[in-house]
Amino acid sequence: MIWAKSLGLTEFIFIALFIGFYLIYILRVVRIAKRLHSTFSAIFIKVFLRTLVFGLLLVALLGPSFGENTREVKAIGKDIYFAIDLSASMNAFDIQPSRLEKVKYELKNIADAFSSDKMGLIIFSSEAFVQCPLTDDQSAFSLFVETLHTGLVPNAGTDFGPPLKSALNKLNEEEAAGNEQKSKVIILISDGEDFGDESKSVAKEIEQGGIKLFTLGVGTDKGSKIRTRTGFKKDKSRNDVVTKLDSRSLKELASITGGKYFEINESNNDVSRLINTIDQIEGELRESKKVDVAANKYFYFLALGIILMMVDILTSFKTLRI
Repeated sequence: MIWAKSLGLTEFIFIALFIGFYLIYILRVVRIAKRLHSTFSAIFIKVFLRTLVFGLLLVALLGPSFGENTREVKAIGKDIYFAIDLSASMNAFDIQPSRLEKVKYELKNIADAFSSDKMGLIIFSSEAFVQCPLTDDQSAFSLFVETLHTGLVPNAGTDFGPPLKSALNKLNEEEAAGNEQKSKVIILISDGEDFGDESKSVAKEIEQGGIKLFTLGVGTDKGSKIRTRTGFKKDKSRNDVVTKLDSRSLKELASITGGKYFEINESNNDVSRLINTIDQIEGELRESKKVDVAANKYFYFLALGIILMMVDILTSFKTLRI
């Protein structure tokens, strides 16, 4: 038998008080009975009944668990890599409070929706870096998301090839290490045109590897200026740079891989649709094991104690017989 809690100081105090008061009571009744030359055996019926009630309530308080119920526990999940564009244009504020801040907020919602899955984070602009390897620690993932800003990567244009290649390699490394996982997902999040040359070829490798690629465009057709520390970003002619959402490359990549394109703009937010789409992908069995489950059976002892307490209240005995 397993107990939810052990006997502590409080329980020992109550036991001592119960025994002490009843010893005093018994001695008092016995002394009176001897003086009156009467019998007092009936007192022990009540003592036994109340001791039994006290013991049952104490057992219920300690939370007894027993039984060898075996239950199979299965861990099912997906491997999801997020590739986040951190080019300077992600500081544009046509999506409030900014494109990047909106992405960070939605990433936390996505992480909450897939808390049982492994998630990783790749940041990129013209180059790509693994910010957070695949992990099932949601708190750690959220911490990496919170620290995202455009100063983390060199800003020399946007290239989708490096982050896609990096995500593909990392997912293949997991499989080579013996962690075979068919439910693999890459989510590419950006606001701009792809200036790279390898994106399409990498996308074909992703499609051949059975990996799901979804793209998420962030921004508006109207666009906005790009806020910097000293004001707004300027072009060579000292005019304010206006950045607009260019979804063509994102839609093309989604089409090549058989994935889907989603968008966050001034009037529409497809993140819920993205979550539902990923949720429909069947997860792979990561681990299966059997565990013994012993249920807390305190209510049996509590119910019996209450029944005996009612019997004690509704019945009476002559303590002394003269």
